[in-house]
Amino acid sequence: MALRPATGSDARDIARIMRAALGSFAWMPTVHTPDEDLAFISGTVLPLQRVTVAEAGEGIVGFIAVHGEWVEQLYIDPAWTGRGIGSRLLEQATAGMTEVKLHCFQANSGARRFYERHGFTAAKFGDGSGNEEKLPDIEYLRRR
Repeated sequence: MALRPATGSDARDIARIMRAALGSFAWMPTVHTPDEDLAFISGTVLPLQRVTVAEAGEGIVGFIAVHGEWVEQLYIDPAWTGRGIGSRLLEQATAGMTEVKLHCFQANSGARRFYERHGFTAAKFGDGSGNEEKLPDIEYLRRR
């Protein structure tokens, strides 16, 4: 597996991975179409955030997007989870950062274990009123 900075030509693969990851959760409502996902990746994520992709086999299998002290996105293709890809993306993208923040849905027990294993602690619990999905969330924080 190799990590590299994302390019504009990666937008479709990144949007596909995001959709596949979100679609793998029975509790996750679908709030955007695939075309809206692609527009978000192309128009917001890639131009405004520092995005790194993980490549394995024939293509992109995961990505992370960071803006300032926030991890804005971290998604792995569901067929590739449990192989250390998320850990490598998170470690590389946040290396040298003294404070890192991110949001995670309370229902996402796997992601919660992952972030807590990487030194994040819950700083705030939300009731879902602040996100599009209207799902309770957690703001995580890691300080080094």
